[in-house]
Amino acid sequence: MRSLLWNYQFLCLLLLFYIYAEATTSSSFTSSTPGKICSHNEAAALLQFKQSFLINSSASFTCDADYGIRSYPKTDSWEESTDCCSWDGVTCDSETGQVIGLDLSCSRLYGTIPSNSSIFLLQHLKRLDLSFNDFRNSKISAGFGRFGDLTHLNLSNSLFSGQVPSDISRLSKLISLDLSSFKPLIPDDSQLKLETTALERLVQNLGEVQEFYLDGINMSSVDPSYLMKFSSSLTSLSLRNCELRGKIPESIFQFPNLKFIDLGINQELAIYLPKSNWTNPLEFLNLESTEVLEGLPDSIGNLRSLQFLNLIGCNLQGSIPSTIGNLSEVIALLLSFNNFSGQIPPSVVNLPQLIDLDMSHNQLGGPIPYHASGLSKLVSLYFSDNFLIEAIPSWVLNLPSLQNLYLGNNRFTGDIQAFQSKSLTTIDFGNNRLHGHIPSSIFKLANLALLDLSFNNFSGIVELDMFSELKNLEWLDLSHNNLSLSKNIKVNYTLPKLSSLFLASCNLSEFPNFLRGNKVLLGLDLSENRIHGQIPKWMWDVGKNTLSYLSLSQNFLNGSVEFPWLNILSLQLQFNMLQGVLPEFMKGCQLKALNFNGNRFEGDLPQSLVNCRSLEVLDLGNNNMKGTFPYWLETLPELQVLVLSSNKFHGFVPKSKARAPFPKLRVLDLSNNGFVGPLPAWYIENLKAMAYLDEGYSSVRYMQGSRSYNYSLTLTIKGFTTQLVRILTIFTSIDLSNNNFEGVIPEVLGKLSALKGLNLSSNKIGGDIPPSLGHLTQLEWLDLSSNELVGKIPEELVDLIFLSFIDLSDNQLVGSIPQGKQFNTFENSSYEGNFGLCGRPLSKSCNETPKPPSPTLPLEDDSKSGIQFGWKVALMGYGCGFIFGAAACYLVFQTGKPKWFINLVGVKQHQKVKKSKQKKATRRAERRN
Repeated sequence: MRSLLWNYQFLCLLLLFYIYAEATTSSSFTSSTPGKICSHNEAAALLQFKQSFLINSSASFTCDADYGIRSYPKTDSWEESTDCCSWDGVTCDSETGQVIGLDLSCSRLYGTIPSNSSIFLLQHLKRLDLSFNDFRNSKISAGFGRFGDLTHLNLSNSLFSGQVPSDISRLSKLISLDLSSFKPLIPDDSQLKLETTALERLVQNLGEVQEFYLDGINMSSVDPSYLMKFSSSLTSLSLRNCELRGKIPESIFQFPNLKFIDLGINQELAIYLPKSNWTNPLEFLNLESTEVLEGLPDSIGNLRSLQFLNLIGCNLQGSIPSTIGNLSEVIALLLSFNNFSGQIPPSVVNLPQLIDLDMSHNQLGGPIPYHASGLSKLVSLYFSDNFLIEAIPSWVLNLPSLQNLYLGNNRFTGDIQAFQSKSLTTIDFGNNRLHGHIPSSIFKLANLALLDLSFNNFSGIVELDMFSELKNLEWLDLSHNNLSLSKNIKVNYTLPKLSSLFLASCNLSEFPNFLRGNKVLLGLDLSENRIHGQIPKWMWDVGKNTLSYLSLSQNFLNGSVEFPWLNILSLQLQFNMLQGVLPEFMKGCQLKALNFNGNRFEGDLPQSLVNCRSLEVLDLGNNNMKGTFPYWLETLPELQVLVLSSNKFHGFVPKSKARAPFPKLRVLDLSNNGFVGPLPAWYIENLKAMAYLDEGYSSVRYMQGSRSYNYSLTLTIKGFTTQLVRILTIFTSIDLSNNNFEGVIPEVLGKLSALKGLNLSSNKIGGDIPPSLGHLTQLEWLDLSSNELVGKIPEELVDLIFLSFIDLSDNQLVGSIPQGKQFNTFENSSYEGNFGLCGRPLSKSCNETPKPPSPTLPLEDDSKSGIQFGWKVALMGYGCGFIFGAAACYLVFQTGKPKWFINLVGVKQHQKVKKSKQKKATRRAERRN
C-alpha cells in the first residue's frame, strides 16, 4: 500500500513537471487558420504513415494505467477527403499551411518505423511526439536526424531498441529531447543503448537544449563527466535507471537554470552535492538509490524553490541538517533507507507545504519534536524503523490531512492519546514499547484501512464488537500485547473489506464472529490463544478462494482437519490436540509451508502431498504418524525442511530411485522413530543444498512467504528443544537420533560442507568416526553419543572452528582427546562413558596405566543406583547451562529484533532423554556382562 502511494505521488509530480515544461515551449505554435490547407504531398505522407500501423489498445496501455491519460486512436480522424491540418494530432503553420507539429502520443499505434518511413518526408516539422505506442523491433532511425527545424522530439516509452544514433545530434535547434525507455526486468538486446561517442556529440551539438530525458537507456559505458558539457540553458536532466557508473561532479547541480534533475536508481553512481554556492531554481531533485558521498550538506537549505526531494537509499550518514527546514516550498521529503543518525530537526516539522515526509529506516534517535506548526497539508508521515524514544506527541495524532502514519519498529513508550485526525487510513505503531489502553477514538476512524499495534505492552479488555464501525478495515494486527479480547456479543455484523487479521496471543477464547462469510480474507493468525474445541464448520468456508496464510497454532483445538482452501500457501496448526488422519491434498495444491507439529494425528502420510509441488517446509513432528519412510517426498523440487521426528515411522530408509532426490533439502529430522538398517548414505550423498555454501549473499535472510508471515520450525539443537520463529536460509541440519540405525557413519557425510548441525545419537552405529567429518567447516554442533563407536577421535575435528557443542559420550572410543581450538572449551560430559579415553578435560592422564573396570553388578541392582544416575543427569544439566546460553545468543543475534524472537525451551526433549536413559542403562549392563 505504501509503495503504491509513493509511486503514484512520484508519477504525478513527474507528470506535472513534464507538462509544465511542455507548456512553456508550445505557445508559439498554433493550428492552421481557415483557408490555409496542407500540401497534397504532406497529406499523402501522413496517410501512408497511418496505413503502416495497426491499432492495438494494449500498445498504449501505460497511458491509461500508470499516467491517467486517456489513450485513443488519433489517426481514426485522418481522412483523404479532409484537410490534414484539421486532423487530430496534426499542427500546421498558420501562414504557410506546412505541417510543423505531429502529436501521436498514446495513439495505440502498433508496428515498426523503418528507415524509409513516410514520416521522414515531413521536412518542416518542429515538434514530433510518438511517445507511448508500441514500435517494438524498431530501431531509432537515422532519418530522425533529417528534421533540421525540429525543436521538440519525444520518442519515449514506445519500445524502440538498439543504439541511439548519433544522427540525433544533427538536430541543432532541439530544445527538448525525450528518448526515455521502459527498462526490461531482465536486460536484453531490446534495451536502448547510448554509447560515449553518441552522448558526446549530443552534448556538443545540442547547444540550445533545455530538456534532456533518457530514462531507462543503458548508459553503462558512458563517462558521467561528459554531462558537464551541457550548455547553461539546461533546465531539465533526467537519466533515471541508466546504469550510470563512476562519479558525477557537484557542479552539475549548480547549472544556473536547472529546475529538474533525476539521477535515481543508478546504484554505481557516486554523487557529490555542493557544499556552497548552491542557489539555482531547482524544483525537483531525485537521487534515489545512488551513492551520495560526504553526507547531506547544509547548503541543501538554499534551494528555496525545491518541491520534491528524494534521497531514498543513498547511504547517507551523519545528521540531517537543520537547514532543511528552509525548504518552505517542499511537498515531498523522502530520506528513508539511509544511515542518518542524531535527532529529527525540529525545523522539519514546520514545513508548511509538506505532503509526504519519510525518514523511515534510518538510525535516528531521541524523541519526535515536541511541537509542530504548519503541517496542515501533511498526508503521509513515515518515521518507522528508527530508534525514536519517549511518548508520541499529541500533534502527530491531530494533523487534519494525515492519512498514513507509520511509527512502527521504534522504542516509543507511554500511552497513546486520543486521535483527532479523522482522515487517517493507516496506523502502524507495531513493535514499540507503548502501554496503557487502546484509545476508544481509534474505533471511530471510519476511513481506517490498516491498524497495526502488535508487539507492544497494551493492556485491558478490547470488545470485539468495537470494530463493527470500521467498515473500511483491511488489515488488523493486535498480536503480542497484554490484551484480552472479549467474546462476541453482536453476531450480525461483518467487516466486508477485511483481508488480514492477526490476533496472536490476545487471550482470545473463540473465533471472531465477524469472520463469518468473509470471502476476501488473505491472512489469519489466531495463534497462542485459549481457543478450545473443534474448529467451527463455518471457518472452513472463510476465504475459501483467497486465504493464503492460516495460523491456529498453540491453542486447545481438537477434532479433525479439513483442507478446503484452494490457494493457501502456509498452514500452521502446530501444538494443538488435533487428531485423525491428515486430509488429502488436491492437484494444483499451492502449499509452501505445512506445520502440524505437536498434535495427535495418526495413520499414514497421504501420498497426495506430492501434489504440493511448491512445498518448502513440512513439519509433522510429535504426532502418532506411522508407516515406512515416505520416499516419494524426494520428488518435491522445492522442499527445504522435512521434520518427521517423534512419530511411529519404522523400517528401512530405502535407496532412492530418483536421479536427484531432495534437491533443495537443508533440514532433515527423522529422530525418535523406529527406523532400522544402515544410515541412508545414498540420500546423504545427494543433499546438494547442504553441500554448497551460499556465498552469494552476505546479509541475513530468512525463509518467508510474504510481509505478513514467516516460516517457523521446532527442532532439537545442542540438546534443547528450540522453536525457530524464523528460519535462516543458511540453516542446515541432520537429526537421525533415537532410532535403531546401525552400521557405520558414511564417509560421504564429509561432503556436506554447509552443514551446521549433525545428531546421530542413540542408535547402534559402530566403527570409527570418519576423519572426513573434519571437512564440515560450518558445523556448530555434533552429537554422536550413545552408539557403539570405536577407535580414536579424529584430530581433523579440531579444525571445526565453529563447533560449540560436541557429545561423544557412551561409546567405546579410546586414546587421547584432541586438544586445541574449540576442543579446549568442551567439558567432561562430552566424553563420559568412554573408558578408553584420556587427556583433558578428563582427569585421567594418557600416561596412566588403565585400571580394570569395576566388577559387573547384577542387572537388577541398577534400580538401586537410580539416585546416583539422577545426580549425574542433574550435574550434566548444570553443565549444559553454558551451552544453552551460547545457543540462545547465537539465535537471538541472527534475528536482529525482538519482534522475531527465538524461544529456547530449557529442558531436554522428554522423549529423547527417556529413550536415551533406557539405551544407556541397557548398554552399560551388556558391557558389564
